[in-house]
Amino acid sequence: MAKRKGKSLFSLSTLLASFFGAAMIAASFAYFNYKFAEYKFIDFKKWTFYEKSDLFTPKAEKYIVVFYSSREKGTMNLLANTDLHLPILAIDYYNRVRANTKTTTFLHSGTKTSLAFIQCFNIYESPSIFFIKRSKDTLYKQDSMIHKLDNLKELSKHVSQL
Repeated sequence: MAKRKGKSLFSLSTLLASFFGAAMIAASFAYFNYKFAEYKFIDFKKWTFYEKSDLFTPKAEKYIVVFYSSREKGTMNLLANTDLHLPILAIDYYNRVRANTKTTTFLHSGTKTSLAFIQCFNIYESPSIFFIKRSKDTLYKQDSMIHKLDNLKELSKHVSQL
Protein backbone atom coordinates (compact mmCIF):
# COMPACT_ATOMS: atom_id res chain seq x y z
CA MET A 1 0.00 0.00 0.00
CA ALA A 2 1.40 3.36 -0.97
CA LYS A 3 1.52 6.24 1.51
CA ARG A 4 0.30 9.64 0.45
CA LYS A 5 2.86 12.26 1.34
CA GLY A 6 0.49 15.20 0.90
CA LYS A 7 -1.94 14.16 3.63
CA SER A 8 0.52 14.25 6.54
CA LEU A 9 1.83 17.63 5.42
CA PHE A 10 -1.70 18.98 5.12
CA SER A 11 -2.70 17.84 8.60
CA LEU A 12 0.51 19.28 10.08
CA SER A 13 -0.15 22.68 8.47
CA THR A 14 -3.76 22.57 9.65
CA LEU A 15 -2.59 21.79 13.16
CA LEU A 16 -0.04 24.64 13.11
CA ALA A 17 -2.61 27.09 11.72
CA SER A 18 -5.04 26.15 14.47
CA PHE A 19 -2.34 26.55 17.10
CA PHE A 20 -1.26 29.98 15.82
CA GLY A 21 -4.89 31.09 15.50
CA ALA A 22 -5.57 30.14 19.12
CA ALA A 23 -2.34 31.83 20.24
CA MET A 24 -3.31 35.08 18.45
CA ILE A 25 -6.77 35.06 20.06
CA ALA A 26 -5.24 34.46 23.50
CA ALA A 27 -2.68 37.23 22.96
CA SER A 28 -5.32 39.74 21.88
CA PHE A 29 -7.51 38.82 24.86
CA ALA A 30 -4.56 39.28 27.23
CA TYR A 31 -3.66 42.64 25.65
CA PHE A 32 -7.20 44.06 25.91
CA ASN A 33 -7.55 42.70 29.43
CA TYR A 34 -4.29 44.46 30.35
CA LYS A 35 -5.43 47.73 28.72
CA PHE A 36 -8.77 47.55 30.55
CA ALA A 37 -7.05 46.96 33.90
CA GLU A 38 -4.79 49.94 33.22
CA TYR A 39 -7.69 52.33 33.94
CA LYS A 40 -8.21 53.14 37.60
CA PHE A 41 -11.20 53.57 39.88
CA ILE A 42 -12.05 56.42 42.20
CA ASP A 43 -14.45 55.83 45.09
CA PHE A 44 -15.72 59.11 46.47
CA LYS A 45 -16.70 57.35 49.72
CA LYS A 46 -13.08 56.39 50.38
CA TRP A 47 -11.42 59.52 49.02
CA THR A 48 -12.81 62.62 50.68
CA PHE A 49 -13.06 65.69 48.49
CA TYR A 50 -14.72 68.95 49.50
CA GLU A 51 -16.46 71.69 47.57
CA LYS A 52 -16.02 74.78 49.70
CA SER A 53 -16.69 73.31 53.18
CA ASP A 54 -19.21 70.64 52.13
CA LEU A 55 -18.37 67.02 51.41
CA PHE A 56 -18.50 66.33 47.66
CA THR A 57 -21.03 63.72 46.57
CA PRO A 58 -21.08 62.99 42.83
CA LYS A 59 -24.43 63.22 41.05
CA ALA A 60 -23.67 63.02 37.32
CA GLU A 61 -23.01 59.83 35.38
CA LYS A 62 -19.86 61.21 33.73
CA TYR A 63 -17.36 63.93 34.55
CA ILE A 64 -14.33 65.56 33.03
CA VAL A 65 -11.62 65.62 35.69
CA VAL A 66 -9.17 68.50 35.37
CA PHE A 67 -6.11 68.47 37.59
CA TYR A 68 -4.61 71.96 37.57
CA SER A 69 -2.50 74.44 39.49
CA SER A 70 -4.23 77.52 40.86
CA ARG A 71 -0.87 79.28 40.96
CA GLU A 72 -0.94 79.57 37.19
CA LYS A 73 -2.47 82.97 36.56
CA GLY A 74 -6.14 82.97 35.56
CA THR A 75 -6.68 79.21 35.62
CA MET A 76 -9.47 79.24 38.22
CA ASN A 77 -11.41 81.89 36.27
CA LEU A 78 -10.87 80.06 33.00
CA LEU A 79 -12.19 76.81 34.51
CA ALA A 80 -15.12 78.63 36.11
CA ASN A 81 -16.19 80.01 32.73
CA THR A 82 -15.65 76.86 30.65
CA ASP A 83 -18.88 75.25 29.44
CA LEU A 84 -18.49 71.77 27.97
CA HIS A 85 -20.92 68.94 27.24
CA LEU A 86 -20.02 67.27 30.59
CA PRO A 87 -19.64 68.71 34.10
CA ILE A 88 -16.09 69.47 35.18
CA LEU A 89 -14.44 68.36 38.43
CA ALA A 90 -11.55 70.76 38.91
CA ILE A 91 -8.97 69.47 41.40
CA ASP A 92 -6.36 72.00 42.43
CA TYR A 93 -2.84 70.90 43.25
CA TYR A 94 -2.66 73.63 45.92
CA ASN A 95 -6.14 72.90 47.34
CA ARG A 96 -7.40 76.47 47.16
CA VAL A 97 -11.09 76.89 47.89
CA ARG A 98 -13.30 78.42 45.18
CA ALA A 99 -17.06 78.67 44.77
CA ASN A 100 -18.59 76.32 42.20
CA THR A 101 -20.15 77.51 38.98
CA LYS A 102 -22.96 76.05 36.91
CA THR A 103 -20.60 73.77 34.97
CA THR A 104 -17.52 73.43 37.18
CA THR A 105 -17.17 71.93 40.64
CA PHE A 106 -13.97 73.00 42.38
CA LEU A 107 -12.67 70.28 44.69
CA HIS A 108 -10.03 70.30 47.39
CA SER A 109 -8.89 67.68 49.87
CA GLY A 110 -6.37 66.84 52.52
CA THR A 111 -2.77 66.04 51.68
CA LYS A 112 -3.28 62.28 52.07
CA THR A 113 -6.14 62.23 49.55
CA SER A 114 -4.30 64.54 47.15
CA LEU A 115 -1.20 62.34 47.18
CA ALA A 116 -3.26 59.15 46.79
CA PHE A 117 -5.12 60.71 43.83
CA ILE A 118 -1.92 61.84 42.12
CA GLN A 119 -0.24 58.48 42.67
CA CYS A 120 -3.24 56.38 41.64
CA PHE A 121 -3.73 58.17 38.34
CA ASN A 122 0.00 58.72 37.71
CA ILE A 123 -0.38 62.44 37.16
CA TYR A 124 2.94 64.06 36.40
CA GLU A 125 1.91 67.27 34.63
CA SER A 126 -0.46 70.14 35.22
CA PRO A 127 -2.96 70.75 33.73
CA SER A 128 -4.08 67.20 32.92
CA ILE A 129 -7.53 65.94 32.03
CA PHE A 130 -9.36 62.62 31.85
CA PHE A 131 -12.91 61.34 31.89
CA ILE A 132 -14.61 59.23 34.54
CA LYS A 133 -17.97 57.48 34.45
CA ARG A 134 -20.10 55.97 37.18
CA SER A 135 -19.63 52.29 37.80
CA LYS A 136 -22.01 52.15 40.78
CA ASP A 137 -23.11 54.60 43.49
CA THR A 138 -19.99 56.64 44.33
CA LEU A 139 -17.54 54.39 42.46
CA TYR A 140 -16.29 55.87 39.18
CA LYS A 141 -14.00 54.31 36.57
CA GLN A 142 -11.49 56.18 34.49
CA ASP A 143 -12.94 56.34 30.98
CA SER A 144 -10.02 57.76 28.99
CA MET A 145 -6.30 58.14 29.00
CA ILE A 146 -4.83 61.05 30.93
CA HIS A 147 -4.06 63.90 28.58
CA LYS A 148 -1.60 66.69 29.27
CA LEU A 149 -2.63 70.14 28.14
CA ASP A 150 -0.15 72.89 27.34
CA ASN A 151 -2.61 75.34 28.86
CA LEU A 152 -6.24 75.38 29.92
CA LYS A 153 -7.26 77.49 26.93
CA GLU A 154 -6.94 74.24 24.93
CA LEU A 155 -9.49 72.47 27.15
CA SER A 156 -12.63 72.94 25.05
CA LYS A 157 -10.75 72.20 21.80
CA HIS A 158 -9.11 69.11 23.30
CA VAL A 159 -12.32 67.69 24.81
CA SER A 160 -14.19 68.02 21.52
CA GLN A 161 -11.51 65.87 19.84
CA LEU A 162 -11.89 63.03 22.37
